[in-house]
Amino acid sequence: MEDHNDTGAGVESPLLNNLVNGVVDYKGRPVLRSKSGCWRSAYFIIGVEVAERFAYYGVSSNLITYLTGPLGQSTATAAENVNVWSGTASLLPLVGAFIADAFLGRYLTVIIASLLYILALAMLALSTLIPSDCVNAIDDSPCSPKIQVVIFFISLYLVAFAQGGHKPCVQAFGADQFDSDNSEELKSKSSFFNWWYFGLCAGPTVGIFVLSYIQDNLSWGLGFGIPCVIMGFALIVFLFGTTTYRFHEKIEEINAFARISRVFVTAAHNRTITISVEEEASGRMHHQDSQEFRFLNKALFSPSGSNEEGPVCSIDEVVEAKAVLRLIPIWVSCLGYGIVFAQTSTFFTKQGATMDRSIGSTFEIPPATLQSFIGLSVIILIPIYDTILVPLTRAITNFPSGITMLQRIGTGIFISTISMIVAAIVETKRLNIAREYGLSDDPNAMVPMKIWWLLPQYLLTGAGDVFTMVGMQEFFYDQMPSDLKSIGLALYLSVLGIGSFLSSFTISIVEKMTGGNGRDGWISDNMNQGHIDYFYYLLAGISAGAFVMFIYVAKAYVYNGLRRGM
Repeated sequence: MEDHNDTGAGVESPLLNNLVNGVVDYKGRPVLRSKSGCWRSAYFIIGVEVAERFAYYGVSSNLITYLTGPLGQSTATAAENVNVWSGTASLLPLVGAFIADAFLGRYLTVIIASLLYILALAMLALSTLIPSDCVNAIDDSPCSPKIQVVIFFISLYLVAFAQGGHKPCVQAFGADQFDSDNSEELKSKSSFFNWWYFGLCAGPTVGIFVLSYIQDNLSWGLGFGIPCVIMGFALIVFLFGTTTYRFHEKIEEINAFARISRVFVTAAHNRTITISVEEEASGRMHHQDSQEFRFLNKALFSPSGSNEEGPVCSIDEVVEAKAVLRLIPIWVSCLGYGIVFAQTSTFFTKQGATMDRSIGSTFEIPPATLQSFIGLSVIILIPIYDTILVPLTRAITNFPSGITMLQRIGTGIFISTISMIVAAIVETKRLNIAREYGLSDDPNAMVPMKIWWLLPQYLLTGAGDVFTMVGMQEFFYDQMPSDLKSIGLALYLSVLGIGSFLSSFTISIVEKMTGGNGRDGWISDNMNQGHIDYFYYLLAGISAGAFVMFIYVAKAYVYNGLRRGM
């Protein structure tokens, strides 16, 4: 490369001024601002994420219908399987983020995850073509074709593992394309996140509309195969953008997981030593940091309690560990929302399957189609939130974003509680109509009640997402230490993962306590004999309890660099 020196005192070379600090291209060379990154790269990255969400929701949204249909599982078993799979899929981004940050890097992780995605979706489609003697069995002895079931579930969990590597890395890699030190690119970076979330909603909306119809009316193999093709095309598009991408130069330092783990391990090892308050705080860290989670301060000292040879862990490492630990109460109080969120792809869909889904004289919409209204409500409400609600609340609170991140999350949790109450009321009405028409004993009967009665609970779920989902994403990203931002993006997803596991556990408990001995419990294969409405009221109570807990811990939370409480 030619040597471009200044032509005079105080005059910078135009080429040097055009270089982006701290990043290189795919060959490790310095990159020019005018020929790399920003929107020219972001379009490729947003495109691959839209395709991934299209594929993921094309599988997940109608999964319970496939399990209770071709695979012949009971409603309760299918709901538990969907919840466990969804929970696993939501937790695996933590693993994917770790692998990317510690070993492979985001770019390579996205490529490997995409290839695994394509393989998993292809296997999923092929599993539906395996001959089976099963019928759509909701009877006393549902069949389970072993080979088909084994291949199907292996493929399904490969999908979960692939998206675990894909999801946390693509968004972070997209944000990497914008230089925060450049005022123009900083504005574009904010716009990038808006279009990113738009894509997260647009992909599932189209996927649910199109693929649920194909799966219910044409072919499950085709319904799972189309996402495979879409992911393959998206990977090609992503690779086309390689020459434009910016790659952050790798700094040799201890991995963030290792640093934080070392603080906890050292503090535990030194648990028996006694340190005075003066030794803890004197010249070592801010008073507030020294008094919070004081047991971690022992990581600053040697096992003898002496610091003559210097601390075992640095002050920054201890403060970093405390910042992560401070997020745990907020994370726990959000789990009630995660439990409610899990119902949209299970019992909401099963409700719709029993109702009148006809439009006109010939067309019948698949029950999973209504899940797309969650994405539609988000697409509609986010502009309203930004252009109307934020200015109004800002005038009252004088806070730049109108309301704080925790206030936004809490509002969504409250809305999710209301959505469960509405869902319970609608289900009670559906059961009453089924009894009125003498359909209670027929599990395959169509209840003469339009599926559009379910629309309010879906729209309320979308409204809750605008507040809680976006709020959690912003909160866990913003409040994590600087080099743990990608982990923050994975952490908010883990709320949904644990919520799905807790939902599965709740279903299992309810099934055992309300059923058995030949009687139908709240959750029955015959939806007209069960009482999903009681289950919804239970979830509303759990959500209300979580909301009260959230208010308590949020008031005590201290933002990084901001004011105390909500």
